[in-house]
Amino acid sequence: MLSGLVSRRDTTSTSAATDLNITQDEWVSVKLNRKIGPVNQSRDSFRKIMAGKTEEEMSFIIGQMVAKGMQLDMLNAALTAAAAALANQAAVAYTVPTSGKLDTAGLVSGLSKFGDAAGEVAVWVMHSKPYYDLVQSQITNNIYGVSNFAVAEGAPVTLNRPVIVTDSAGLVTVTGSGSTAVTTYATLGLTSAGVLVENTEQEELIVQDVTGGENLGVRMQGEFAYNLGLKGFKWDIANGAANPTNAALATGSNWDPCRTSFKDFAGLVISST
Repeated sequence: MLSGLVSRRDTTSTSAATDLNITQDEWVSVKLNRKIGPVNQSRDSFRKIMAGKTEEEMSFIIGQMVAKGMQLDMLNAALTAAAAALANQAAVAYTVPTSGKLDTAGLVSGLSKFGDAAGEVAVWVMHSKPYYDLVQSQITNNIYGVSNFAVAEGAPVTLNRPVIVTDSAGLVTVTGSGSTAVTTYATLGLTSAGVLVENTEQEELIVQDVTGGENLGVRMQGEFAYNLGLKGFKWDIANGAANPTNAALATGSNWDPCRTSFKDFAGLVISST
């Protein structure tokens, strides 16, 4: 929204009005390049398996694992980036005080960060640890009425928003080591299209016979790439570099706001222990 676009008009003035300048910024996603394998296995090992498995079956089995692995990589990268970028913006970051565990009050306080735009928050994404902390707190507090039924069914009251539970490493931060180590969990309240992962290149998977060794072999190797974007942020390539590492994705200062209002961000983040 252009600041001062609508203002008071002085009906008694003959002074010249001051022009407003339109500015524009870019929503810049980042390209992440990934490899698959290589995986190398001897042909003889398949002949030795009962029923005589073939390299075609190896390709099928590994292909299933590759499909799942690609999805998990995209999920972890997306949540790592979203948690880091939002936690770096005080306007949309909330830390649960006292015991540090997520509870209903923590959800409300986190959601309040979005002010009158809280209705834009469409879904909660959280690790199973804070999820069950939330369930336990609601049972302990002996909530009455309709919510009792929800707790009995194993689903906590989440302010009328669905919950996606995933034990993604992108939602977990460990600081310190040994007995002083502290684990912090990020719970994300995301808006629609707040985080976008887009395939931008055709994945390629090659299966090749390998000779020259003691045994004949079969090698599988592949490549793919995708773009990761966060609503209201642009990737700072000067600081985070191209094709960034996971550590760079997890650095909040590498994600620069490109919207003037925090209500146009990807959402909010609640930190708990």
